[in-house]
Amino acid sequence: MRCAAITKAGERCQGTATGGAGYCFAHDPARASERKRNARRGGSAGGNGRPGTPGVGDVAQVRQEIRGVIGGVLKGTIHRSTGGVLFQGFNTLLRGFETERKIREQDELEDRIAELERIAGPEKGGRTWGA
Repeated sequence: MRCAAITKAGERCQGTATGGAGYCFAHDPARASERKRNARRGGSAGGNGRPGTPGVGDVAQVRQEIRGVIGGVLKGTIHRSTGGVLFQGFNTLLRGFETERKIREQDELEDRIAELERIAGPEKGGRTWGA
């Protein structure tokens, strides 16, 4: 079931309604304090503060939306084929989160190695990363 909210552009939200309120996570009035708390954490709950990086809150939101779609398919309010397409989108989104996480981890490791090499210095047998 689609979210019942109307966007600033005057169109109906394309999000999947979760719970009994008929709103997606982004528009559910009952979740306003949770959204505000997540926003204070840099836009993604549990993220590293970099814009656009997914955090625990992003994954939790997708998990909640997936549960909403499952419930909608089981109740018959979402057609099976629509649910299948939504799940393809969820899978793509989750793979993207995983890819971003791996890139962040690699960047952090490279930074740590560079710092260790800087501390060791060339006179102590340290080599320059990538040289």
